[in-house]
This record gives sequence, C-alpha cells and structure tokens, in this order.
Amino acid sequence: MGESNLSNLALYSARPTLRIDGQDNAMASGLLQSLVMREQEGALSSLEATFVNFTARDTGQVGPAFEDEQVLKLGSQLKVYAGEAAAPTEIFAGLVSAVEFAFDSEGPPRLIVQAEDPAQQGRLARRIAVYEQQSVADIARTVASRMGLTPTVTGLSDVSALEVQFDESDLAFLRRLLARHGADAQVVGDQLQVAPRADVQRNQITLRLHSQLHQLRVAADLAHQVSEVKVTGFDPAQGAAVQGTGSGAPLGPGSGRTGQALLQQTWGERVQQTAHRLALTQAEADALAQAEFAQRARRFVRVQGRCEGNPALRVGSHVTLAGVSPRFDNSYYVTACTHRYDMQRGFETEFHGECAFFGPPG
Repeated sequence: MGESNLSNLALYSARPTLRIDGQDNAMASGLLQSLVMREQEGALSSLEATFVNFTARDTGQVGPAFEDEQVLKLGSQLKVYAGEAAAPTEIFAGLVSAVEFAFDSEGPPRLIVQAEDPAQQGRLARRIAVYEQQSVADIARTVASRMGLTPTVTGLSDVSALEVQFDESDLAFLRRLLARHGADAQVVGDQLQVAPRADVQRNQITLRLHSQLHQLRVAADLAHQVSEVKVTGFDPAQGAAVQGTGSGAPLGPGSGRTGQALLQQTWGERVQQTAHRLALTQAEADALAQAEFAQRARRFVRVQGRCEGNPALRVGSHVTLAGVSPRFDNSYYVTACTHRYDMQRGFETEFHGECAFFGPPG
C-alpha cells in the first residue's frame, strides 16, 4: 500500500487555523507563531499555542493584540484545524485553562495559551465510589456522564464483582480501570468513546522512508515479554481461591514473529505472577490475565517517529511503515501523537506506536 497524498496540490499551505468561541478569527490565526497539540491513550488532549501579542488594528492603532480579552481569555472555547488550509481537519477542541505573557529581547511580546479537551472535567475533583456487580461498560457510562460527556461504549460487557474508586479523580479512575481491562477511551466532540484496544482502528495510514517519514526509531525488545501471565484472587461467594491465566489474546495490527515465541527460543519459558491485581471471580481472573498478557505482547516492537504534518494521524490509527527494514516494515497501533507547527519547520506530526510482531526471517 502506498502513501496517501496530503494534498492534491504540489504546493499547499498547512498553516493551522483557529475558531474561537464558535467564530473564525483571522487575527488570531495570523498572529499564531507555534502550536503543539498532544494526545495519548486514556483521553485528555492538550494544546499549547503561542501568538504574537502585538498588532496593527483597522483603526490605525498599534498595540497589544489580546490584552482586552475580546478574542482570547480564560475559558474561551478553542478549536484548531490543520492540514491543507483549503480543506482543514479539526485536530483539537477544548477550553483555555491558562494564559501566559512572555517576552525576550529578540522579538515582540507573546501570549501563550494552554487548553484541554472536555475530559478536563474528569480531573477536577477526587471522589470515593464503590461499583458492585457492574460491567466495565456500565461504569464507563456512569463516569462519562459525570464528566458531562455522552458515552459511546463498545463491548466491555463482562461484569466485575467489585471496583473501588478511592480518592481518585474520575479521569484517573477511568484510565486505571480501562488499562486493567485492555481498553482505551478518547474524546471525540462531546462523546467519550470507549472500546477494547483490539476493536480500535481510527484509520489506516502508510508512511514511507525518505518520503513523508522524516525521522524514525523502532526497537524490538524482549525485556517485558512473557510466555504466560497468572492472576490470583479469592471468590467469596464460592469460598475458594481462583487463578486466571493468559497466554494468547488479540494482538492488534501487524504480522510476523511474536515476542512470546522469540522469548521461548531465546531464554525459554517466563511466567509472570501478578500480585497487584486481585480477582474476585474466576472469570475476572482470566480476563485480567489475558489483558495483561496482551498489553505486554503488543509492546514487543515500539516505534517513535516524525513525519510530514498529517491531521489524520491520531491515537488509534494503524500506521504501516514501508521501505524501512524487512524486519520492521509492519503495521503499528498509534498510542500517542503530537501535532506541531512553527515558523521554522512548518507542520509536522510526531507519533509513538506499538506492534506485537517482528518481521522476517522465517
């Protein structure tokens, strides 16, 4: 599969554009110096944008651009669009949570704004809550509603005997719960989308060496690979100990040799006994063991790279590397993504990804 063109034009503008409180703002877009948008597994994308805080107005007056808070202020709703300026893609929507004034002798005064997406509501307060005989999906729906988001949940219907949120924010608890069960959450618009990792594929993107791909580092590492995971616990209803095992699970995109197989060839069997995850039923013990095994297996081959700015490249994308190396040319699940724009390098995208498979020989 070849790379998709980022534009139908040979030359195009990839300068980000802004919408503030629902309105396009040419002044803010024109004064934008740099922008960094970060997202990762577990929701809560963040944005840092730097503007020249000095402008000439239509009246002929020259002075500060944003000090009157008519354009940007704490609490402003900020949307950012990137990619080809003629057909941009929204990459961020959230509220301004911090403003900063900066100055040095090499340039004009600057306004720096920090913003976060709607998941910020989930980190503002800690609580204690107990969830008994509820599925992970039901708990996720409850937490999403408290965050003011509409839950869209796929799967995760297995009932958990007991989950305790103890002095944690809703966001921290949700991240811990989903990671424990091999799932992820992302905010899209006003929705909190929750799904098992194996069911997530935001899109498919191919990046080729010496083309859109600018920088790359990718490694296959056996350090955290195991042949089996065991999770123990106690079922109070049955009055008996339980032990779950995990040694095979959906491993995500890609193909080739697994870390489990290469570990057995290199050092033999390595069983991971997990003591920090207590299961209260046999089904829960099996599910937790499978989730941890899959999490370790998926991280066998990890990549970090930088490419031509691509607003479609997001957490949950499947990125295929081409022309890199026969062993590392594979498909990777994107776990973190940063979109950057500045006046020197233009628009670039950095990404981290993982794959459970190592290519030839074989």
